[in-house]
Amino acid sequence: MCYDIKTSLETQLQRAKLNNDSQKIVELTEKLAPFTDLPLYHSSGFKHPQILIYTDESPNVPIVSTWGLVPHWVKDQEQKKKLWNNTLNARGETIFEKPSFRDSAKDKRCLIYIDGFYEHHHYNNNTYPFFIYRKDLKPIALAGLWSEWRDIETGELLYTFAIVTTTANSLMGKIHNNPKLKEPRMPVILPEELEDNWLNPINDELDKKAIQELIREYPEEELDAYTVDRLRGKEYKGNTKNISNKLEYKDLVF
Repeated sequence: MCYDIKTSLETQLQRAKLNNDSQKIVELTEKLAPFTDLPLYHSSGFKHPQILIYTDESPNVPIVSTWGLVPHWVKDQEQKKKLWNNTLNARGETIFEKPSFRDSAKDKRCLIYIDGFYEHHHYNNNTYPFFIYRKDLKPIALAGLWSEWRDIETGELLYTFAIVTTTANSLMGKIHNNPKLKEPRMPVILPEELEDNWLNPINDELDKKAIQELIREYPEEELDAYTVDRLRGKEYKGNTKNISNKLEYKDLVF
């Protein structure tokens, strides 16, 4: 799964920097940053933070979007609240089938850039948070789905997204061992050379198959992980800069 992430404005603007001049980046920063919750040293998706995503409609200029996909067919705030916490992640195997995701899977895919993500490991009736990141320290590009939803009561247009997940590689399988789940999972991380492919339009079954083939485990040898401070409960220190620092637990055998 992927319910906890770390990301910054700098990380999220790197794609835009590759395709725009410096003045444009300054304009984007001034225009978009005030409407985000960045930086997120740690944030849970259940808080529905607002960050930047790159959509198939705007592949080089990000938009502000809220974590937790709200399908266009949601009627009102009450229905949105009932659904919201269940659409933070989208199982890659069923995105073209599930009512909440199938329209977005076909026509609205996006990229989300993060520094890393957190996952909890279960051991001896306790949970221990891990931070997972790329060994080369480059941003992680996550495959996502997005949607536009208009609140009929206020007229507000809300952009939202979900992170696509897949089966875990060996590293994540060892970390993500929640006994309540059927199998360990991980977010779909796209190699740099395939990032743009995730945004390609789907015009036929071959295009759809090409998208489905991108939903796979990321090589474990390109990732690393270590334990960090508590991300839940009374010991949680909040969205603080040091929350992703390494912290060893003497009672953990991993």
